[in-house]
Amino acid sequence: MMYNLAIIGGGPAGYTAAQMAQNAGWKVVLFEGDTLGGTCLNVGCIPTKTLLYSVKQYHNAMLANKYGISVENIAFDLKKMQQRKQKVVRKLVAGIKASLKDCTIVGAIAKVVSRTDDKVVLEAEGEQYEAEKLLICTGSNNFVPPIEGISDNPFVLDSTSALNLQEIPQSMVIVGGGVIGMEFATLFGQLGTKITIVEAMQDILPQLDQDVVDLLKEKYVKQGIEILTNTKVERIDRNIVFTNNEQKPQIDAEKILVCVGRRANLRGLEALEDIELERGAIKVNDFMQTNLKNVYAAGDVTGKIMLAHVASRQAEVAVGRMLKHIPLQRIAYNAIPSVVYTNPEIASVGLTEKQVSDFYKEMEGIDAYEQKGGGEAFYEVKSLPMSFSGRFVAENEGENGLCKVIVDKRNQTILGVHAVGNPASEFIAVASFAVRMGYTISEFKQVVFPHPTVSEILRETIMAI
Repeated sequence: MMYNLAIIGGGPAGYTAAQMAQNAGWKVVLFEGDTLGGTCLNVGCIPTKTLLYSVKQYHNAMLANKYGISVENIAFDLKKMQQRKQKVVRKLVAGIKASLKDCTIVGAIAKVVSRTDDKVVLEAEGEQYEAEKLLICTGSNNFVPPIEGISDNPFVLDSTSALNLQEIPQSMVIVGGGVIGMEFATLFGQLGTKITIVEAMQDILPQLDQDVVDLLKEKYVKQGIEILTNTKVERIDRNIVFTNNEQKPQIDAEKILVCVGRRANLRGLEALEDIELERGAIKVNDFMQTNLKNVYAAGDVTGKIMLAHVASRQAEVAVGRMLKHIPLQRIAYNAIPSVVYTNPEIASVGLTEKQVSDFYKEMEGIDAYEQKGGGEAFYEVKSLPMSFSGRFVAENEGENGLCKVIVDKRNQTILGVHAVGNPASEFIAVASFAVRMGYTISEFKQVVFPHPTVSEILRETIMAI
C-alpha cells in the first residue's frame, strides 16, 4: 500500500501530525519502536510532573499548620507515588492510541531504505512501506558526556532511571544545572535527599533571566541545596565525583544523576545521506521542510527548542504545508513560553534582559546591561513582587516571587515576561500571546483579568510601567 504520509516517531510531534493528517483524509502510517507518546509522555514531562505533584502535596502537608490545619504522622509512600505515575501515563497513552484510529500504527523501529522525489521506502521488522512524504519525528536522546567513570557505573543515573527509583537516596549529586537538573533537585530535595548541583557554566539555568534565577537560588539555598557553578566534573569513581572546584574537589553521594542535555536522534536515517544537518540536528526551513523535496522533520530532531509544545506546533506547521493550507503558517519562536517546574515555578517568554541588552549593544554600540543608564533610552524594565497579587498572598504563606516585564521603550511593545512563583505556569500563556501579537503597553492595559487570580500580577506589573 502506498501511504500519503509516513511518520517515524510517536511522540508529541509524531502523534500530532498523524491526527491532523488522518483528519484530512490522508492514509498515514506511524512507526514507534517503543511506546506512543514518546519521551515526554513516558519518561519525561508527564511522569516527572506527576511525581512532582505528589511531592508538592507532601510539602504542603508539612506546612499545613501555616494555614490553620493540623496534620499528624505525615509521610510519603514512594511505591504508591510510582504506581500513580504509571497509571497517569497509561491513561494518556491509551488516549493517544484511541485518537489515531484511522492511522496505521507499526510498533517497531523504522529505517529509511531509499528515497526519490516521488516516494520514500521504509522498513520495519522485515516489512517494507512506501509513502509519498516522510515526516521525521525521531526526537532526542540523553547526552552522555565523556567523563571518566560514567559508563557502566551502578551509582550513575540518567533522567529515565531516576524516575524509576524505588528508594529515595540520602544524598545525590546532580551533574547539570539546566531545567531537568533543577526539577529533579526539587523532586528529591523535598523528599529529604541532600542535593549538590554541579554546573560547569557561570550559573544554573543559563538561558533564563538572571533576576528570576537568583530568586530561585535563594530559595534552594534555604532548603539546604548546595549549588556549585563554574565547576567541571573531571572524573567519577563509583559514588565519588571529582571536580575542579578547590573548595569541593570531591563529593561523595549515594547516587549521581547526570543530565547535561539531549541530542537529536538520527537512528534509522542513514540512507538519507544527502539530508542537511546543522549542529548535529536536521536543518529545516520555516515550514519544517528539509533540503529533500518530500522529507520534513519536527520536534527535538530539528534541534531548535526541545519542548513538547514546540514539537506539536512544528508538526502542525509541517502537515499544514503538506496539505497546502492558506495562509501558510510560521512559528514565532520568540513567543514560545517555557516553564521550569521547580517549587517555586519559573515561567518565561520572549527575551531576557541580557538578550535585550546584547541586541542594543550590537545595534547601537551601548552596553545597556552593564550600564543601566545607557539602556534607558531603548528599553524599560518593571518588576513587582508576586505578593502584589492578593490570591498569591492567600495561597503562598510566607512566600514571595517576582514578575518582570521588559518593554521596548521606543515602540512600547512587550519584549519579554519572566516570573518566579506558584503557579506562574498557568498564566504565562497570556504573556506569550502579548509577545506573539506585538501588544503595546496601552493595548495590554485594556485586558481585564479575573479577580482574585495570581495572573493579575502580570497586569499590575504592566500598569506600573
